[in-house]
Amino acid sequence: MLPFLGPAFVASVAYIDPGNFATNMAGGSQFGYTLLWVVLLANLMAMLVQSLSAKLGIATGRSLPEVCRDRFPFRVVVLLWLQAEAVAMATDLAEFVGAALGLNLVFGLSLWASALLTGVMTFTILGMQVQGFRRLEAAITGLVAVVVLAFGLEVLKSSPAAAGVARGMFVPGFAGGGSALLAVGIVGATVMPHVIYLHSSLTQNRVVGADHGARRRIFRFEIVDVTLAMGIAGVINLAMLALAAAVFHARGITGAGSDLSQVFGGLNRYLGAHSGMIFGVALLASGVASSCVGTLSGQVVMQGFIRRRIPVFARRAITMIPALALIGAGVNPTRALVLSQVFLSFGIPFALVPLVVFTGDRALMGTLVNRRATSLAAFAVAAVVITLNAYLIVTA
Repeated sequence: MLPFLGPAFVASVAYIDPGNFATNMAGGSQFGYTLLWVVLLANLMAMLVQSLSAKLGIATGRSLPEVCRDRFPFRVVVLLWLQAEAVAMATDLAEFVGAALGLNLVFGLSLWASALLTGVMTFTILGMQVQGFRRLEAAITGLVAVVVLAFGLEVLKSSPAAAGVARGMFVPGFAGGGSALLAVGIVGATVMPHVIYLHSSLTQNRVVGADHGARRRIFRFEIVDVTLAMGIAGVINLAMLALAAAVFHARGITGAGSDLSQVFGGLNRYLGAHSGMIFGVALLASGVASSCVGTLSGQVVMQGFIRRRIPVFARRAITMIPALALIGAGVNPTRALVLSQVFLSFGIPFALVPLVVFTGDRALMGTLVNRRATSLAAFAVAAVVITLNAYLIVTA
């Protein structure tokens, strides 16, 4: 099993990145447990999507951008590449700003100094790839473990209402246009377009199957990887929103989640025992790990769509510029995080629809082709995302 574990854990970082912190804390503080069903649905969708992405890499030996390049007209490929780069930039903005905010909260550094230090940290972790991808994989998984431990402690301290959690998870509903905006943000923060591209690249050459039977066996192992990694990410997302609902919404403090700095102070005030510090450490670990994953995704997108590649450190340096400019301009970092996640949700269909089409093509996939029910479920996921976006436009 061990040789197959890892790709989904790298991809899962994107599902617990700073954008999730912003949307989940805002959703819980403003609307209580109401949007837990959105978090649950989004994570179930993520499991399906990431399993399809992994399957494409195993069956074809190519990443999703590479298959798009081979199957679509040149103009379509260029348009897909441009939107994928825009999505990657929005992703990196959220992750970099989140890590800088985490340093600011934990150590009291200015946001500008925190941003520069974040850059140094991500360069250091990305440098591990020189000594082998497994080292980088282990470092990223370790940072995920920090987030898991942090929110496990926070939930134990906050003791969310069991009845409220159950109702919120299994009774769908909204509370006006504001909750619709956050619902779209939660989906955008959970089903991440850039890791749809990345996951297929991580599995394409990890363990190569010599025949159809071997590839089917490899995929069964990868399903375990996806289930474990996405299951953990899903629990963390549910814990984030439930924590905000129990600590802030239950006290009538509905605006606290709109600013992660206020969340930091509120957790210290209402839960004590350095709860805010634990939250800040989790935010820092999430931001650094997801920023590294975002950089790797950008490499996969460029190389796959247009056969071009720039050094990973150069890409990291270039994608730091918008985040540094945002911080220098004094824009509220939490607001920027939420809006970036809404933007991401509009990019999901451009990655998801080609993925579903390709994995349903028997000539391309062989015996790993989607069953009819799987393809229908995947198209339903795309329909849910598009419907949420349309609802947002109508009610905004």
